[in-house]
Amino acid sequence: MKLSLKSIPHVANKISIELNKSGVVTMTKGLEAVAFEAQKVLISDVKREIALEEKTHQICDENEEQIEFMLADERQLFFMIKKKLAPEFGVILNYEERFSVIAHKILDELYEEDLIHFEVTENRIKNIIYNAMTSFIADTSEIEDIVMGKIRSYKRKFIPGTDEFEILHEKLYREELTKRGME
Repeated sequence: MKLSLKSIPHVANKISIELNKSGVVTMTKGLEAVAFEAQKVLISDVKREIALEEKTHQICDENEEQIEFMLADERQLFFMIKKKLAPEFGVILNYEERFSVIAHKILDELYEEDLIHFEVTENRIKNIIYNAMTSFIADTSEIEDIVMGKIRSYKRKFIPGTDEFEILHEKLYREELTKRGME
């Protein structure tokens, strides 16, 4: 599953919490500093993918007439173009491999910034970071269903995309994260 800019602070918090709970990492400057560094790495990665998708959309738009003339499947064509351009943008499309690389980058940043100390192998720490990311992503669809169910249960109807909806959604989302120890 794809990470969004909106979910990055939550993923970064989950990483710092899981590292802290692991018992094998000592944090020199606290959870917030670890989450901040993780967030920087994640934002950089997501922004590269956004740039890749914008370029892919641009190519599709420029060739719209040919695509329609050839009766090409636009979604499949979009993915093929994205796959072709991905190395140029430094984006790995296989999410398992991608999250492994991101976990390693986060570990490198945390170590270089002297935010963590550990006596175990780097691979063990990288796996904690990787598992924090993937478990967060697995939990998000369940959390999203719960939040939307709560919003629908209100007597007053909230329209998706409005400021009121977004504020309520974020509040309920954070509450659910807190209940699960992810915030």
